Amino acid sequence: MTEEASADAGRLVLLTASHRVAPGLLSWPAWATLRAADLVLCADEAHPQLPYLREAGVVVRPGVPGAEELVAACTGGRTVVVVTSGTGDRPLTDALARLGGSGRVRMPELELLPGSYDLPGARLLDLVEVMDRIRRSCPWSSRQTHRGLAKYGIEEAYELVEAIEDGDRTELREELGDVLLQVVFHARIAEEDEDEPFSVDDVAAGIVEKLIHRHPHVFGDAHAETPEDVKAHWLRTKAEEKQRTSVTEGVPLGQPGLALAAKLASRVRTAGLAVEPPPGEGVGWELLRLAVRAEADGTDPEAALRAAARAYRDAIRAAEGGPGSVEA
Repeated sequence: MTEEASADAGRLVLLTASHRVAPGLLSWPAWATLRAADLVLCADEAHPQLPYLREAGVVVRPGVPGAEELVAACTGGRTVVVVTSGTGDRPLTDALARLGGSGRVRMPELELLPGSYDLPGARLLDLVEVMDRIRRSCPWSSRQTHRGLAKYGIEEAYELVEAIEDGDRTELREELGDVLLQVVFHARIAEEDEDEPFSVDDVAAGIVEKLIHRHPHVFGDAHAETPEDVKAHWLRTKAEEKQRTSVTEGVPLGQPGLALAAKLASRVRTAGLAVEPPPGEGVGWELLRLAVRAEADGTDPEAALRAAARAYRDAIRAAEGGPGSVEA
């Protein structure tokens, strides 16, 4: 309460609620304030909270007067609640601030009361909604297919790796968003499939089920004290799920060569198979042997080569900036 307010100036409450939380799911302080209020107002007659407020016996008067009229309505120690719109009714709050700063009237106690809060991950709902609208209304996005977008998935994945290697937090956040966009975009396209449609909720449900099943030490009675124990759980449950006849199943052949060689070597080592790289001559065979050796030593050959290549790039740039270099 401001110094200018007196005991009988009353209380003006601006009640907010997240549009990402189902209507009617309000906090106990919000319900208590609504039930005890002398007057409840709402400018939006289509506000999603109104049916639930009325069902609970809260009388809501349509329309919200100007700032001075609201202040006057609080006179006599009355409590007035304004159910705000999703945008927060900025013009009203600005008008109240100007009125309070003028010193012309006794201001009631002003309170901003959140009726509900966003849960972690709530902005993902916004992303799904925006993607749905873009898919329906954008001339380019509405014509895209899984196959047509495939190259962007590869590009975004590489850009994410580059941001991680650069240690740039701003770029990392942006590239994670770009990768997430690919997931949501493909899921939205999949909804339109006539034979086997699925949605982003189906995608999320699938990965949730997989994570729970592969972490019995977290969600079940199994125990894991070390990262090695966790990996053993993961491999065992994965093998049960896939029912594979070969350790090579599920290894994408389209990935970069060094990463492919290292993945195959990892599968061989994990399965306890004694399979050495086949004999052969030439650069490809030499790289294969190096990749297998690197994997056995705990080194990612793809990342190692990429780091070396980045150093090579820096050396090239340094040479280009030296004496006798050709300016671009």
